[in-house]
Amino acid sequence: MKGVTFMNKFKQFSKRLMKNKSGQGMVEYILLLVVVVAIVVLMKDKLSTYVSGDMFNSLTEKIGGVMNN
Repeated sequence: MKGVTFMNKFKQFSKRLMKNKSGQGMVEYILLLVVVVAIVVLMKDKLSTYVSGDMFNSLTEKIGGVMNN
């Protein structure tokens, strides 16, 4: 009998949990962050060529010139 009571309480809890929408926004932000991280991981080789290339170095020099003036 104890197992049946637990299952009924679990079913009621899961129904209430599915109806509750208060944490929905946070879950969407976390999923978006996961997608962005996955894209960065998949594209790391292409991104590393841009970061270590001449374009990044010239951008760093230009930013340094603006900050010093």
